Amino acid sequence: MRNILLLLVLLSNIVSAQNTDALFADANKLYRQDKFEEALNIYKKIEATEKLSSELYYNIANCHYKLNKVAPSIYNYEMALSLDPFNQDARNNLAIAYKLTLDRIEPLPKTLFQKISINFFEKLHYNTWAYISVVLSVIASLLFILFYVSYDSRKKRVYFTISILSFILLIGSLLITYQQFNAFQNKQEAIIFAREVEIKNAPTSSSGDVFTLHEGTKVSVIDSVDDWRKIKLIDGKIGWIQSNNIKIINNF
Repeated sequence: MRNILLLLVLLSNIVSAQNTDALFADANKLYRQDKFEEALNIYKKIEATEKLSSELYYNIANCHYKLNKVAPSIYNYEMALSLDPFNQDARNNLAIAYKLTLDRIEPLPKTLFQKISINFFEKLHYNTWAYISVVLSVIASLLFILFYVSYDSRKKRVYFTISILSFILLIGSLLITYQQFNAFQNKQEAIIFAREVEIKNAPTSSSGDVFTLHEGTKVSVIDSVDDWRKIKLIDGKIGWIQSNNIKIINNF
């Protein structure tokens, strides 16, 4: 009986995957025919089945872009990159979409360490750093074993030196993995969906305005009170916005 149930589940998954592939093909065909609204409706049906992929969000974003919907296109390109940071097509189109936004926000100057972190450490996902740590641990262990069993003094020095260097690199990669994982867990970014919204200095409608933002601008969410979200811009400005004016970019 249990085997029959497992077989039924397997067959159901196969049929579901085939249906999703068929829907994807139909949506792609409509997109090529410039029927962007119809294609978008089918892509959204696929999204509702939770068969999520970077390609799906990339295609959804392209439809929104063709329909001149700035915020939804940016949001979905960001979602595509959240699923696959190496999706270069999504990254290129995102840069184009951001040019349609009204807000021009200059980032704060970065220290040398921050520049190194962005250009090197943060280029790789924490899972990739974890794999690097595993490889380094294997290399370091093998070299130490070779050092232990070798009778040649010259080779022993070489094995010992390289194994120590490998262990040092291993410790460094483990620290980077831990840091990247924590940053990923605590990171919460969002896209402004309101066409224009006043950012408040406190989480109340009666509080004073501090600055104005427009649709498509990306913000970091750093706190929340009821239906208010405290946001921070890349230039360091901080304020409060009602949650219905933004859409959170999911971390996968």
